[in-house]
Parts: sequence; structure tokens; C-alpha cells
Amino acid sequence: MSTEETIKDIVIRIVRCEGKEITHSTTWDDMRADSLDVVQVLSALEDTFDIEISDEQAKGLNSFGDLVEHVEDCLKEA
Repeated sequence: MSTEETIKDIVIRIVRCEGKEITHSTTWDDMRADSLDVVQVLSALEDTFDIEISDEQAKGLNSFGDLVEHVEDCLKEA
């Protein structure tokens, strides 16, 4: 399973949205995710990929594509 697929699975599980609706340009608002959903997704990503996402970094993660790019960048740095 690719990094993107893993991230999508986490988002779908926590936010309870349809996977086919999620594209790189899909925003949290598009997914109807509230702030608790976002925190839970970020926490799950940190645990799954053994990375850290600071509050400052999280503020810039507005779309699914931003999320995928950030996680992939973190994995490259590790």
C-alpha cells in the first residue's frame, strides 16, 4: 500500500467520508471534517509513520494533497 493510500484510509476511517470523493484538492471543509477530526487524523499519521507534525505545520495542511506532500517530505527527511 502506498503512502497516499495509507493516508486516505486513515482519513476515511476518522472523518467517515467516501474515498472516491477525496482528491489532492479536497479540503477539510469538503470532507466535512471538524477540528477534532483533523487532530485525530494528524495524530494517527504521526503514530503510523513515526513522524511529528507541529501545530504550525498543521495550519498549512489545508487539502488532502498538502497532507500527502507533508507526510512524504517527513519520510524523506527521516
